[in-house]
Parts: sequence; structure tokens; C-alpha cells
Amino acid sequence: MNIAEKQPLISVVITTKNEERNLPDCLAALGSQTIPRDSFEVIVVDNASTDRTREIALAGADLFLEKGPERSAQRNFGIESAHAPVVVYLDADMRLGPRVLEECLAAFESPGVVGIYIPEEVVGSGYWIKVRNFERSFYDATPIDGIRGVRKELFLKLGGFDLSLCGPEDWDLNIRMKELGELKLIASGLKHDEGAFQWGRYLKKKKYYSASFAAYKEKWPGNEDVRKQFSFCYRYFGVFLENGKWKKLFSHPILAVGMYVLRGAVGFAYIFGRRKIKNQEVY
Repeated sequence: MNIAEKQPLISVVITTKNEERNLPDCLAALGSQTIPRDSFEVIVVDNASTDRTREIALAGADLFLEKGPERSAQRNFGIESAHAPVVVYLDADMRLGPRVLEECLAAFESPGVVGIYIPEEVVGSGYWIKVRNFERSFYDATPIDGIRGVRKELFLKLGGFDLSLCGPEDWDLNIRMKELGELKLIASGLKHDEGAFQWGRYLKKKKYYSASFAAYKEKWPGNEDVRKQFSFCYRYFGVFLENGKWKKLFSHPILAVGMYVLRGAVGFAYIFGRRKIKNQEVY
């Protein structure tokens, strides 16, 4: 698409770092959208990849940018550089369903909508990926979820993602955007390709993202969403039972057991990590 010829209606920002395996499928899914290709632009923001990511992005994106050091900085830079009034941001291992951009535009036709949630399906191989997808299916448009589409003007007015947070920055943006208007869930979703589940990598990632939890909670004292995000009762029971979701939980006992094993491991890693930090501070 020649951006100079036509103003895009919506921009898609994809953040990458060594994503030669995932980026082709991510871009291919964008090529199958139900809206015309010249009505949206694709922006790839890369963080010093050393594989073929740059080559693939230059062949398939409208704009290739380079930015680091973290995903939030990449997203901020990509959204700042976008030419459309509405922006959707993705990771390279995500593939949009064909109607997602169309439904995003339809949702933003309502002036009160400031952000959109996109339902997410976790795909990959093995039992634990099925467990991950089962767990993720309970989170859409809850305080555990994060929006993936924004009005550019409002996003920039708020200062974008808080770069001092790494992990809960999505939740932080949700809270700030919600103060300006409605966050809406669309019907069509995306596939998040997590490949083959690896316990060590998964828990390491969760532990890394938890490093900013204390700062995040300090930033939003008394906020109801934050209370739920860190509430044992809500995270282990409430979010899986509310609004009739208990029927799904009890309909899949094998997946439910696996989910609670996974949630327990994440909780243990978080508590152990906090204790380790406290012991380091003491000594």
C-alpha cells in the first residue's frame, strides 16, 4: 500500500525480535482480512533481530521501524508512527481471524468506545497447550485481559504504555483507557501460537513479568481491577465461575485439573520470587 495515496482507516503494529518462524504467518493472516488491503497499513517494529525478521518484514509490511529495548517501547513507537486514527497491536506469534479488522472498525464507530479486546485462542502442540487455551478462554474482557486496539489520539494523550512497568503495562493501560470511555470485546478472535509448551520457559517468563507488580500496585492503590488481579479468590475461582462460566469449568474436568496445576506453579514461582528478593534486600 502506498500510504501517500490513501489514508488508512486502521494501522496494525507488530513487535518483533528474532521472529522469522512466526512473522510470515502473522503477515499472511493480515492478507486475508475482509476489508480492502489499502484500507489498513502494517507496521513492524523490530528490536535488533539477528535472523531473517528484517527481510521478511520489509517484504510484507508497509513500514519497518527499529526500536528497543522492550515491547512497550516498540509499541509506543509504532503507534506514534501510525497513519490511521485506530491502531491494533500484536505480537508476531499472533494471527488475526479474517474479520477482526472489520469488526474493530465497526466497534470504533461508536464514539464512546476507546479500546477493544480481541478474543484469544492459544494454539500449539500437546496437553499443556490445551490447558493454556482452556485457561485463556475465561479471561476475555475481564481484568486479567488486555486491550489490543486503541484510538491513537487518546493513546498518545495518555502517554502510551508506561515504560517503567514490564509485565503489567497492559493492565495499567486498561485502567487509564477505561477512565476515558468503554472497552469493548469484539466477536472475532486471534490465534496465539505458543508452539510446544515448555515449563521452564513459561515460568521464567511469568517470573520476569512479575518484577513490576509492586510498582504497579503502588501506582493504583484501591483500584478494583488491581484488587481482582492480585486476589487469590478471584484469580483461582472468581474469574472461572462468574457469569455462568462455571458450566464450562465443570464440563472439562481433565483440563480444569491441569489448569489448577499450572496456576499453582505460577503462584508458587511468584511467591518464591518475592521471598528471594526480600532475602536479598535483608542481606
